[in-house]
Amino acid sequence: MRREVKIKKAEYDVIVVGGGLSGICAAIASARHGAKTAIVQARSVFGGNASSEIRMHVCGASANMAKPWLEEGGILYELFLDNKKNNDYFNYSIWDMLLYKKVREQENLDFYLNTAMDDCDVSDGKIKSITAYQQTTETRFEFSAKIFVDATGNATLGYLAGAEYRIGSEGKDEFNEPDAPDVANNERMGNTLLFKAVDRGHSVNFKRPDFAYTFTEEQLKYRTHGSVSEQAKKKMSDEELRIMTVGASAIDTGYWWVELSGKSEDIIDEYEEIRDELVSCIYGIWDHIKNGGDHGAENYDLEWVGMLPGTRESRRLVGDYMLNENDVLENRQFDDAVAYGGWPMDIHAPNGLYDFDKLPSTVISFDGAYTIPYRSYCSKNIDNLMMAGRNISASKLAMGSTRVMGTCSVGGQAVGTAAAMCIEYGCNPRGISEHITELQKRLIKDDCYIPGFGNSLPHANVSATSEKKGFEAENILSGITRPEGDNSNLWVSDGISKNGETVSLEFEEVVKISEIRLIFDTNFNYSVKQTQNSKRQRQQRIGIPPELVRDYTVKGWMDEKLAFTVDITDNHQRMNVLDVPSGMYDKVSVTVTATNGCEDVHIYEIGIYE
Repeated sequence: MRREVKIKKAEYDVIVVGGGLSGICAAIASARHGAKTAIVQARSVFGGNASSEIRMHVCGASANMAKPWLEEGGILYELFLDNKKNNDYFNYSIWDMLLYKKVREQENLDFYLNTAMDDCDVSDGKIKSITAYQQTTETRFEFSAKIFVDATGNATLGYLAGAEYRIGSEGKDEFNEPDAPDVANNERMGNTLLFKAVDRGHSVNFKRPDFAYTFTEEQLKYRTHGSVSEQAKKKMSDEELRIMTVGASAIDTGYWWVELSGKSEDIIDEYEEIRDELVSCIYGIWDHIKNGGDHGAENYDLEWVGMLPGTRESRRLVGDYMLNENDVLENRQFDDAVAYGGWPMDIHAPNGLYDFDKLPSTVISFDGAYTIPYRSYCSKNIDNLMMAGRNISASKLAMGSTRVMGTCSVGGQAVGTAAAMCIEYGCNPRGISEHITELQKRLIKDDCYIPGFGNSLPHANVSATSEKKGFEAENILSGITRPEGDNSNLWVSDGISKNGETVSLEFEEVVKISEIRLIFDTNFNYSVKQTQNSKRQRQQRIGIPPELVRDYTVKGWMDEKLAFTVDITDNHQRMNVLDVPSGMYDKVSVTVTATNGCEDVHIYEIGIYE
């Protein structure tokens, strides 16, 4: 007698499908803003391409620190600072645990690991529910919600729901993009497996497995594998050489260019075949490095090889606006901007590794940053569907920039915040366009950066016990929490006295306060990202950024009477959110007695909120 599969049903306000960094940021943001939220993840760990299963380092608008002032803030940066406090040696198991812990401990958020979404119920252009199967418990789930977020990367939910989507490159006539092909095509960037090697301090042999391919130095002449060949250098511009080699020349790191895009019309159909082909390539390349000449790998031992390829490109969902190359190159600032990017348009060779006579990537660089409009995160034809990650509404060329995980993550936070607002206002995602200013304010309040937009803070007279030239105390009311142009937007004290350093805000009018948010400096000139790349690891500082304020006291005053005191110790986060007794106040002061190592106090903002 056949037994029935167990079925469980659950209902939420917002469901996020996909547990990569963009999905995590979307789910946490939604839950923090009051929506009953679930995140459904097909894998056993969170993090997607950044997890222990794939181990890709997070790239973003800072473009490998070429534009450090564009480092992503918000929830993503919060995750990285948790990691810096707990994981000095870049252990991927610890990183997985920290992502799991952040999701598990978030109020209003349920999570389902090992749970693959495989179908959906759609009626009148609206998703009613999804089904998912959890193999570990032999359970089928039926999840219903008001708002759905597709953070699957492959746009699987949107595809099954009948959402409009794109694959491949648009032709030049559609958006008049200067670097688009004359005619639309289905060329795509491929999937990659990474590896990790360690120096054992003595000679280590490697025997090539029978299934491994054989590669020659001529075939790999344009691909860094120990050093950059002179042939490759001659073919690269200075910017291409920088992008291709930053952190990519170390023997122990794995290579992003071990990439294959398949042969059929749909790269998703070939995922398993591509994986098998990549395994043969990985071991063949390692054999070449070890046994095909002097690559400086005599003492290196292959410690780990991924079996889950990281995907760069597949489907892109069409929204109310498609970001394109012109928007990127012109640093366009949209009125409905909710996120931003700065990574170059990085378009990989269409046949990946097998394009032996081509550079593995064409890099189209630009100065500054562009914004991404809210309209690019809302499905054009599915009423309650939003998207976060590399599947947002963008042309192929624009996606070459927006696809990196840092940009995906800040977009995810914007989407999650907007999804919660949909529940609050009882509207669909498109309806949030009427509340776009409020959405932007909420994001900025949550330490998300939107170029061209700033925070609105109450007028106050600012004083401090000391300050350095160019870093005056009044900067904490600039509304910008990072350097912009010649403006530091930062208060820096002149040392720290034995009684600490104090900055005070005396308000021009009495203000109601129930929450204070402080934004501290971490020095964006230094990366804090999880990475297995030894070169990038050496570029980082051990532990918590020393510029971060560690111990401080916040006081509130009314009519020269002390109304409240909040003491904080052992801080390791850039943004601190303090609940204070709700009331009317005419003065707030912050006294810092210790940092995490810096000799001066650094504060970007003291945000006052009802």
